[in-house]
Amino acid sequence: AAAFALGTAVEKSGLAGAISQTVTGLSGGNPMISLVAIYGGTLLLTELISHSAAVSLFFPIALGTAERLGVDYMPFVAAVTVAGSLGFATPLGYQTHMMVYSPGGYRFTDFLRIGIPMDLVCWIIAMITIPMVLPFAPR
Repeated sequence: AAAFALGTAVEKSGLAGAISQTVTGLSGGNPMISLVAIYGGTLLLTELISHSAAVSLFFPIALGTAERLGVDYMPFVAAVTVAGSLGFATPLGYQTHMMVYSPGGYRFTDFLRIGIPMDLVCWIIAMITIPMVLPFAPR
């Protein structure tokens, strides 16, 4: 529940704007590179905290990035939601991972060994399909 308040604080404090400015600056204003960065940041955060908290924190950053690029926000929203749902490399990001962790006799390294390749495959597929379905239309 605190993640939603923290997401609002990220937006209201100007942190989302600063991060989105950094993303667009490092990407050279390229929407595709910015999309890759937004997806990667959300995915990394999803692996460390709950998926809903990661999405709450990255949503305002994604909106700010799209606004700075002058493109439709929907590809960025899709990237955040997909990345927030597909964190497989740790048991921390999703409650069902934690539910099977101990009873299944899994180790943390089991999640890393299988989850990192799955994360990368999903990332590649998302970066191909999101711009096809939701193009970077000018705003």
